[in-house]
Amino acid sequence: MNLPVTAVWPGAPAPRGATWDGEGVNFALFSEHAERVELCLFDPSGRREVQRIELREQTDQIWHCYLPEARPGLLYGYRVHGPYDPANGHRFNGNKLLIEPYAKDIVGQVRWSDAHFSYKIGHRNQDLSFDRRDNQAGIPKSRVIDPAFTWGNDRAPNIPWSDMVVYEMHVRGFTMKHPEVPPALRGTYAGLATAPVIDHLKRLGITSVELMPVHAFINDRHLIERGLTNYWGYNSIGFFAPDHRYSSSGSISEFKTMVKTFHSHDIEVILDVVYNHTAEGSHLGPTLSFRGVDNASYYRLVADNRRYCMDYTGCGNTLNLQQPRVLQMIMDSLRYWVLEMHVDGFRFDLASALARELHEVNRLGAFFDILLQDPVLSQVKLIAEPWDLGEGGYQVGNFPAGWGEWNDHYRDTMRSYWKGDGGLIGDFARRLTGSSDFYEHSGRKPYASVNFITAHDGFTLHDLVSYNGKHNEANCENNQDGTDNNNSWNCGAEGPTDDAGVNELRARQKRNMLATLFVSQGVPMLLAGDEMGRSQGGNNNAYCQDNEISWVNWDLSETDRNFMAFVQRIITLRREHPVFRRRNFFQGRAIQGSAVKDIHWFKPDGSEMSDHEWAHDFARSLGVYLDGQAMEERDGRGRAVHDDNILLLFNSHHENIEFRLPVLRPGDEWHSVLDTHIADGLVADGVFQGGDNYPLESRSLALLMQRKQS
Repeated sequence: MNLPVTAVWPGAPAPRGATWDGEGVNFALFSEHAERVELCLFDPSGRREVQRIELREQTDQIWHCYLPEARPGLLYGYRVHGPYDPANGHRFNGNKLLIEPYAKDIVGQVRWSDAHFSYKIGHRNQDLSFDRRDNQAGIPKSRVIDPAFTWGNDRAPNIPWSDMVVYEMHVRGFTMKHPEVPPALRGTYAGLATAPVIDHLKRLGITSVELMPVHAFINDRHLIERGLTNYWGYNSIGFFAPDHRYSSSGSISEFKTMVKTFHSHDIEVILDVVYNHTAEGSHLGPTLSFRGVDNASYYRLVADNRRYCMDYTGCGNTLNLQQPRVLQMIMDSLRYWVLEMHVDGFRFDLASALARELHEVNRLGAFFDILLQDPVLSQVKLIAEPWDLGEGGYQVGNFPAGWGEWNDHYRDTMRSYWKGDGGLIGDFARRLTGSSDFYEHSGRKPYASVNFITAHDGFTLHDLVSYNGKHNEANCENNQDGTDNNNSWNCGAEGPTDDAGVNELRARQKRNMLATLFVSQGVPMLLAGDEMGRSQGGNNNAYCQDNEISWVNWDLSETDRNFMAFVQRIITLRREHPVFRRRNFFQGRAIQGSAVKDIHWFKPDGSEMSDHEWAHDFARSLGVYLDGQAMEERDGRGRAVHDDNILLLFNSHHENIEFRLPVLRPGDEWHSVLDTHIADGLVADGVFQGGDNYPLESRSLALLMQRKQS
């Protein structure tokens, strides 16, 4: 198209954002307190501002116009004028070019300078001063898109919650070192859509990939100045735009192609989304978008001193979902990613912050009500990180029906149990069986619990068994960042070692924890690379490490390959046996006329656990019988579901135990299937009778099976 444009029509207040209708582009921007709004158009390079158009139409606080000559590819931004009155929450500064909150495509990166701040840095009155410098040379530009894409017969896989195996991965880090991914595609959406990646996920048994943030985000100034970067991406600036750093083509169609490819292989795509805060930080942060469009509307401000932001996130600000237009923006964003990008669900970072209608967390807040009644969003996977950093923000078990939750109680209990801590078998049993103490009271199912041993935030699995303490020196924060509460154990040496005994124990502990994860009720989540021994060198907060510290290493040793084969086997066992992925909680009673309860708990002498024995501090070994023939469940066609009977034996003690197999029925016969004490976890199909002793080695897990009756 030619610039400058010669025709400006009134346009419409909806939809918000820049919308190409096949003939021209409608622009619509919400700002409640603005006095004047200018639309700024740029040449194709984004370096030269060609034209400013004042938006003279305003409808219900939406400023709008229509440009019949505009076309997809047009670069633009806004300048919003109004009061600069920080004490009352207003920070308008027309000298600052702003990224459009609804931008579907954002081109370029922030080139940091003091010009991005609306106040004079270093001024004695700090943010009460006013900076008149223009920042347009260093601010990314918004770009008009053509949303057309050939989806063909793309269909959502619609994996049942109970069948999910989630794989948390970073778009860039997963393929940066993959030798079979073409170099030009490594670290990109296109790289994830290649055959080597898909084959790896399918062989592993993954049903759902959970991508760390892909919304356009900002690299913090303090990180750039230290030669680092915001690798994880929890610093969103655009809730509609996929970040270009992960694109090999510079086209948003690349993201859509990735989703379509995953779907064609029956793999869901779940996005980790950050709607609780933005990249603009505290009241001393830069003016890049929302702050300049309408600070008092977009952010939660301290009621009696609106100069300051409420910070429930630890990131300086909290989005203001009390403002209907801000709430609408988040809902529009979610629907956009489902309807236009075809994603299958969302994991909400610091989700408790979204529930805060006043100061307290209200689990039935407007945000959740709107989601659950929405005809689109109520049909996709919704997973909460059920906490924030504010008072009362820890809300595990309190999210509404229809939500899954990251269960950090599961993580902490399993780590501590296998480390050898005492007094845990009661909590261990509750976590193993789906955490009914958290979820059953509200009518939720075992799959409300998203179980994990490790996630992006913290140690990898290999580091969990290799380090007692964090080693975050590379983050340039004097090793002060990252948690000290890791529940880790180095098995006798800190970091890499040539000690064969230590390495064997570490390998066994990894088998123990992942085997436990995949035989637990709930939704298992595996951190990318854990299945093949990925290490971050003891860094438990690698948020700023876009390098080999964070990237998945595909140069596997024989030990790594053997461990990956073990993980594949245990996931296959889970997939083949519905008794591990029940849709209902155990009842602890006989079902369907069976003489045997659906679950039994045993001591090493083969007798059942009594109520008072659950509290024994010394107890570190127990067995659990899962009756696969009395599951009281039905498949999608209403047919009763039956399975083999399973006996799981756990021993986190440092000594071997002769575990007497229980006698539940006359002639009970048990086939050994898995034992983590063996290097590859596989065992010959040994046969044991009820009443026999099973040699349960120290720090190990055994799985025995009783074939179902036809």
